[in-house]
Amino acid sequence: MKNEATEKLSPLKPLTNEQSALIQKIMNFTTEHLKAQNTPAIFTIYGDAGTGKSVVLSHLFNELQTAARTDSASPLYQTRNKFLVNHPEILKVYREIAGGQPHLLKKDFMRPTSFINQLDKLHQTIDVAVIDEGHLLLSKPDHYNNFYYDNQLVEIIKRSRIVIIVFDRYQVLRMKSLWTPERLQKLVNQYPHDEYYLKHQFRMTASDQLVQWMNDFTDGQINSLPLDSRNHYDFRIYDDAEEMRQAIVRRNNEVGLSRILSTSGYPSTLDGGKHYICEGRFKMPWDQYNFTATPWAEIPETINEVGSIYTCQGFDLNYACQGFDLNYAGIIIGPIFSQKPSGNELAIHLDKFTDVEAFKKRKDLSDPQEIHALEERMLLNALNVIMKRGVKGTYLYAHDPRLRQTLVQLYHQMIRENQRNELE
Repeated sequence: MKNEATEKLSPLKPLTNEQSALIQKIMNFTTEHLKAQNTPAIFTIYGDAGTGKSVVLSHLFNELQTAARTDSASPLYQTRNKFLVNHPEILKVYREIAGGQPHLLKKDFMRPTSFINQLDKLHQTIDVAVIDEGHLLLSKPDHYNNFYYDNQLVEIIKRSRIVIIVFDRYQVLRMKSLWTPERLQKLVNQYPHDEYYLKHQFRMTASDQLVQWMNDFTDGQINSLPLDSRNHYDFRIYDDAEEMRQAIVRRNNEVGLSRILSTSGYPSTLDGGKHYICEGRFKMPWDQYNFTATPWAEIPETINEVGSIYTCQGFDLNYACQGFDLNYAGIIIGPIFSQKPSGNELAIHLDKFTDVEAFKKRKDLSDPQEIHALEERMLLNALNVIMKRGVKGTYLYAHDPRLRQTLVQLYHQMIRENQRNELE
């Protein structure tokens, strides 16, 4: 598996028929609204991680800029367009891509705050704003990052005639970037708009049914496993974390890029300067801060560490891509999650969450029940993110005894059903 971010996001990467049709749909939407002058207008692309949203945007923006700079017959000719993305490491990737494309310039790519502040200084607007990772846009002031308005998307819309944005509801992990589909739609519905849902998973070789099971699980529902879960993908559930670790080590020796990941919720007990996770025979330290430019998962010694949600997203650890991909991921579902005493539903224990930065208070939220629900949603989102890191396989282990027993039973039930079907 290649982890070159520039290859993943290149506008030269082949597209599926669906992706090509979507790009044409957005190009038509853009030109129609520019000609009709009924702007601002917004096109939203919805999709989970690995559904090809950023590849679509990369191709789309290349087409926009090619028309803007070369096609005098196009309504896009001489339009001013920008590509916006919040994470500086992804920005570096896009600018590197621009250096190799004839109609893209590095200055076409900006962070949203820089874009807003620059246009304010120049008293200017633009024609088309393309926004990658829209779920990471700030929805409250962040003076540390020089953003003094209330909402980045609102300010981008004010300064653009057309806005094209991608959104993944599962990637919302912090209050300062609080978005839900309902909050986004309430804003978008004020303008002419259209939308599209990308559903097919490209990152993982898992079946769409197994991916849906993961989505249901991280929506709090513990359902029966689809019967073909292991035909397309190496999916396993363990009742022994150490046994899972040993399997991940074997996968790493075979194909590389295989690691153990965990949710939050373990006590911060120090042993020799390291924070350890202990589960029966299993004892491993959390990931250490990575001061190098090498992604955490590509450092050989990290086979002996447990990656966190922040390692998974990768950006805080200098990984220039939208979260790293692993070949195999061994996932520990930590003490934050348990199974409710009655029914196959997840219980979420906010009191065991240790990242105080994630849940900083907002002036626009005062209802304790709403805050509680949003915080629970963010923890489920974090679980969704780490469960979708493995390209070739995902192995699960749950800290909570009841949840672990249920998952193991569902796994063995799936295996028996598959074997019965094969015999028939």
